[in-house]
Amino acid sequence: MAQNNDTLLTFTVRRRAPELIAPAKPTPRELKPLSDIDDQEGLRFQIPVIQFYRHDPKMKNKNPASVIREALAKVLVFYYPFAGRLKEGPARKLMVDCTGEGVLFIEADADVTLKQFGDALQPPFPCLEELLYDVPGSGGVLGSPLLLIQVTRLLCGGFIFALRLNHTMSDAPGLVQFMTALGEMAQGASKPSTLPMWQRDLLFARDPPRVTCTHHEYDEVEDTKGTIIPLDDMAHRSFFFGPAEVSALRRFVPSYLKKCSTFEVLTACLWRCRTIALQPDPEEEMRIICIVNARAKFNPPLPVGYYGNGFAFPVAISTAKDLTTKPLAHALELVMKAKSDVNDEYMRSIADLMVIKGRPHFTVVRSYLVSDVTRAGFDVVDFGWGKAAYGGPAKGGVGAIPGVASFYIPFTNHKGESGIVVPICLPSASMETFVNELNNMLAPVNTNQRPQEYDLQFISRL
Repeated sequence: MAQNNDTLLTFTVRRRAPELIAPAKPTPRELKPLSDIDDQEGLRFQIPVIQFYRHDPKMKNKNPASVIREALAKVLVFYYPFAGRLKEGPARKLMVDCTGEGVLFIEADADVTLKQFGDALQPPFPCLEELLYDVPGSGGVLGSPLLLIQVTRLLCGGFIFALRLNHTMSDAPGLVQFMTALGEMAQGASKPSTLPMWQRDLLFARDPPRVTCTHHEYDEVEDTKGTIIPLDDMAHRSFFFGPAEVSALRRFVPSYLKKCSTFEVLTACLWRCRTIALQPDPEEEMRIICIVNARAKFNPPLPVGYYGNGFAFPVAISTAKDLTTKPLAHALELVMKAKSDVNDEYMRSIADLMVIKGRPHFTVVRSYLVSDVTRAGFDVVDFGWGKAAYGGPAKGGVGAIPGVASFYIPFTNHKGESGIVVPICLPSASMETFVNELNNMLAPVNTNQRPQEYDLQFISRL
């Protein structure tokens, strides 16, 4: 039984027994090492993605679970490493044992319609554990299936496609490339339009390895004041930023920083509001980690079809006092500088650091991580039923340390406004302060109303 706590939507999901889907044809049996960008402690976890699809009259005689199951076996011929299992070699080096065992697949039915989820199809999805079932014993990093897919049919003829990926295998662009190929095969293609390229050796550490850049994202930081977020009483909320909200935030940007991107101004704003909400010691160092897609920054660029991880975790650092008392420009400049540091040499330096320092986790103490998937293309993945009504990460705060990460996800609200939805995970006591701070920054979005009324309207549209 699943219950959506926000709307009191209750429904039952009936699942068939999980099955392993192997490649439709024999595939090479080999050991394939991951790159030294893939192989870091901070990526050794499972990441959930969810796609909602509407009923399509022209597909009424098609069972989406059958269509996707058959396409999955075919696409795994091209992406056969996904059908293998990870193992560790010397010095914890991860490699894929291409066994062809297959990926986990679950067919399910839910006695609910897409419409019952409401207009705001956005994280958090409290029913996620029913729509993406954690098959007992399947969630490990080593020796476990690298992908789990559940297709849940809905009463309206629509369906939900949910997927769990071992993050060491792929990042968002790599996963979308695989999902796009799966969609193409589901619609009858004999091969993917973009053929997968393994070539993880392109991002192996140099010999000898040498750290040539500063990587504060991997600093060893002690949690001296106990400000790691408590996990026992967490609130999950999503916030919508359309053109009006982004314009309101840009009022705080000085003229010399006007060229900043929406990602940069939004990140600076959330970092500042989140810090105010958490009320750390004023002298504490607060960190913001920006996921930067480095695919085009390599020289030469990574080949088309490369589906491994190709991003960095550059970090900006400020005292809590400076973040909360100085103008937004302070946080904004730090975010812009951190992003601009990422280039080919920076990425080579990270790969070398992984080998030299034993594959450390990025620093999570007093850190907040943001990842922009607005251009990743989850929402345009098509299995024959058209584009997704919602496509992207299934929740914020995923990873080894819940509550640390937020995704920026493309979203169209009930008014037809296109914008960005950001799931935020904070201790319940801090969430109210966070909302108030955000409202204060966004107040000009509707100046004709008294603030209290505006607060209520703002919260309801998020």
